[in-house]
Amino acid sequence: MQPARPTVEATLMTDHLRHWARHRPQQRAFTHVDFPDSAPRGRHRTLGWRALDARARAVADHLATIASPGERAALVLPQGLDYAAGFLGCLYARVIAVPLFGPGLPGHEGRLAGVLADCEPACLLTDSATAPSVRAFVRDRELPDVPVVPVDQLPVPSTEYEATDEPEARPQPDDIAYLQYTSGSTRSPAGVMISHANVVANARQAIDAFVADPRTTTTVGWLPLFHDMGLVLSVAAPVVGGFPSVLMDPADFLQDPSRWLRLLGSYEGTVSAAPNFAYDYCVARTDPTLADELDLDRVRVLINGSEPVRAETVDRFRTRFAPAGLDPAAHCPAYGLAEATVFVTADASDAAPSAMVCDADALAEGRVEEAPDAATAAVLVSCGTPVGQEVRIAGADGAVLPEGRVGEIQVRGPNVGLGYWKRAELSAETFGFGATGDWLRTGDLGALYEGRLLVTGRHKDVIIVDGRNHYPQDIEQTVQTAVSLVRRDRLVAFGVTRPEGTGEELVVIAEHRRDTEPTAEDARAAERTARATVSTRHGLRLGTLLLVPPGSVPRTSSGKVSRTAARSRFLEGGFGTR
Repeated sequence: MQPARPTVEATLMTDHLRHWARHRPQQRAFTHVDFPDSAPRGRHRTLGWRALDARARAVADHLATIASPGERAALVLPQGLDYAAGFLGCLYARVIAVPLFGPGLPGHEGRLAGVLADCEPACLLTDSATAPSVRAFVRDRELPDVPVVPVDQLPVPSTEYEATDEPEARPQPDDIAYLQYTSGSTRSPAGVMISHANVVANARQAIDAFVADPRTTTTVGWLPLFHDMGLVLSVAAPVVGGFPSVLMDPADFLQDPSRWLRLLGSYEGTVSAAPNFAYDYCVARTDPTLADELDLDRVRVLINGSEPVRAETVDRFRTRFAPAGLDPAAHCPAYGLAEATVFVTADASDAAPSAMVCDADALAEGRVEEAPDAATAAVLVSCGTPVGQEVRIAGADGAVLPEGRVGEIQVRGPNVGLGYWKRAELSAETFGFGATGDWLRTGDLGALYEGRLLVTGRHKDVIIVDGRNHYPQDIEQTVQTAVSLVRRDRLVAFGVTRPEGTGEELVVIAEHRRDTEPTAEDARAAERTARATVSTRHGLRLGTLLLVPPGSVPRTSSGKVSRTAARSRFLEGGFGTR
């Protein structure tokens, strides 16, 4: 029997925050760890619940002087305690938060400018160090001149402040709490309207799925707080559940992934999340002897929320860090999307991840069947069962499909967002679907098999050649395995219309490894190898394999490759050839 969980009768995140500030004022709430001197264990700065609440109220008090309820405040500052306080302050002030990033994030200046233009913020929340670059960015991009507020300079309420003080006005549960802009992996970023009720519901769903006992849980996260999973797992769930959150900057993870691994072993019952590439990155960029130094037996859950989760990634990470005491059941494949706040399904956290070895030909025809020959099979990792919501699979005509049939994943639950900001037509195509008018069309493809969700890919990414469906991630995996020059997880496969207009031709754009400078003959040999392997494994002719320098393949702000952007760049000749 699980221990009883503390219950809080609250409908808003700020209700929960005020509750913990009153009942656990000095208990550790949020900690930020930075690494100024490259020390492996970093420098820790911590706020208790009362201090966090006070700083959030300081932000809310200032917002009340420059923004009206329902206006937007964009968060353009680095990961850390100020970011969390700024976000929670927006919720207190009934101002719609727009979680973003500072102008210093390389390669995403255009996205930042586009989102700021779309959301039309009344002010920009930043910190003292970032404020000058924010002002310069606004000026250089000719964006509206709105107040730039360094939240670290705002006066915090004095000792007379009481956590029991009620705000003058509270938002309604169905009011918009924040705009979660999508990563842009399949289209230009759109702002999902997440209500106060949505985020609390999804935080509770995450707690139900991943947290056995909040009293012995700590989330440890490097995922950006402007990303849906980072925000819910590292801010919303800890505030709702009343357990500590430890934050680190994504750049610190990328510089040295052992920093994250060490933090995971530093707390009891740690819960964290990362995409596929990060788990592979840990294996590739850490010394094998590190496992002897780490203590990962207290890690409870490591969420893998990629689409789809790769079985090889799970196996490599589990094998490398088993000597550190990592429980095989800790790796937890999951599925989610911004339109559903984030979490939808999760694998059981008391058993190792399970995989289905599927017949590739049947899968191409839309059926999930066990493979008679493992050599030509497709492996799909189970993303588990719905958490506090419903999932169904629908065909192209909208009819619900039986188990084992591939179709669009559709979701219904209290975590489904209100629609897209200023995009009524796109909202109508995506939200409020079906006879009951409350299903979300995810645009992702998958199947239910023995009650568990198997994700096969994104509908817009599917390559159709000669009437057969091919999933790009399968082709990408084949190419990067066959061609040693290719940089892992830095390649995209997509289809382009053949010159004669008779269907699609397969193109793969792949970054070469950083330690190589391939010659023209190397590139031709790589293309021959890839073409032969793709033909054998997928029964598909590869039209072009284009090797490009590291950093050339477009990526979203959350680190995923963007096949849509890569295809557009290829068609425009942006890779230097066609």
